[in-house]
Amino acid sequence: MVSSGGSERRTAFLLKRIRVQLLLDKIISRAKVDAILFVSWENIRYLCGFSGSDGALIVTSQERTFLTDSRYEEQARGEIQNAAVKRYRNKISGLTQFLKALHIKRLGFESNAMAYEDYRKLKEKLTRVSFIPLAQEISKLRVRKEPEELEKIRRAVHIASVSFIDTLSRIRTGVREKSVAEFLEYRMKRRGGDKLAFDTIVASGPRAALPHGAASAKRLQKRDTVVIDFGTSYRGYHSDETKTLILGQPDAEKRKVYEIVRRAQGKALKTIRPGVSFRQIDAAAREVISRAGYGKFFGHGTGHGVGLAIHEAPSISPQGRGVAEEGMVFTVEPGIYIPGWGGVRLEDMVWVTGRGCEKLTVLSKDLEENILAR
Repeated sequence: MVSSGGSERRTAFLLKRIRVQLLLDKIISRAKVDAILFVSWENIRYLCGFSGSDGALIVTSQERTFLTDSRYEEQARGEIQNAAVKRYRNKISGLTQFLKALHIKRLGFESNAMAYEDYRKLKEKLTRVSFIPLAQEISKLRVRKEPEELEKIRRAVHIASVSFIDTLSRIRTGVREKSVAEFLEYRMKRRGGDKLAFDTIVASGPRAALPHGAASAKRLQKRDTVVIDFGTSYRGYHSDETKTLILGQPDAEKRKVYEIVRRAQGKALKTIRPGVSFRQIDAAAREVISRAGYGKFFGHGTGHGVGLAIHEAPSISPQGRGVAEEGMVFTVEPGIYIPGWGGVRLEDMVWVTGRGCEKLTVLSKDLEENILAR
């Protein structure tokens, strides 16, 4: 007897498989290619379930074939559900032989993922094949998250959140940034995270003006703003969140800057709904910061997609292409970074719903709840 939960998961799997194949067929048709060569581990995992780190997936309108060497063959046969598995001794030679057997004339490939040396070697061996770059087209494959993907993202968020709470008692004056980062990373692994989503950022005082300031040996000082950007991975799916803490009661300028960023994030969040362009969402946050006179201190985009990759489509920025769609997951993370003074960034992950968005990250961004009196 099959449980209702098992039946629902099976149905969801089949629906995802059909939807993804329709998207692949559309890409193949529009690009007029005979096959697509996938080499990024994120897309390979998404399309066939393989979680290893080396191999290639070749997709046509009729079939999918995963090729790898002896190191991963057994793993691939155990994990892959909807593709044939073939072994090669040498990657380039194996791909060449297989593609020749398919009589491929036009080959689409991940131009933003394939190593140039691999591209060059394949071009040398497949002289009669036209190589068609498919970066933008392929980026849309994973942009809408299925329920099972959202469940894994929620789990990653939960692990990161409780780990941050575990770490709060260690964030005090005199402690080194590295010590905070190391303990937070330890807790995320101990709580069930597969691996870090990225190197944890802990930047305090003037160093908080560095958007990607890696944790250093600097000691936290009273009245420092402390920007902490952290995330973990659960079964391949990532979380990403930024908190800004203030050690001791903030002065007027720190309060002002913090509240400007909070209002900017709030306005962007209220803007999100299906059909709204990514540029509009970015502009909503950017306008608040610019009108307050801090526009030149907000130099990055407002957000990015999160899933199997920590940075993926869509891009929420002045150059972002497209509109929000139901099922998308991305960050909203405006910031102000003033050289020599410090900075504030507030970041949450959201899931686009039919009428707006739902925050997936749960830690408070209210100023009073982020003042540490120690």
